[in-house]
Amino acid sequence: MSSTKKELKQLIRIAREQGWKVEPTRKGHWWFRPPNPADGQVLVAGTPSDHRALKNAKAKLRQAGLDI
Repeated sequence: MSSTKKELKQLIRIAREQGWKVEPTRKGHWWFRPPNPADGQVLVAGTPSDHRALKNAKAKLRQAGLDI
């Protein structure tokens, strides 16, 4: 398992512990939905090809209220 995949699994676990709903899409991405729907939702690639993709996803999740 690549470190990116491990980091994504860890991010999913953290989000779920904080009450977020995390669901896979049919295309291999992940929807991160916060407990407060007004905070918006974040779509994250399941297999990010860009080395910055996971860092950008973490930034978006922080903006939506996830405590990372």
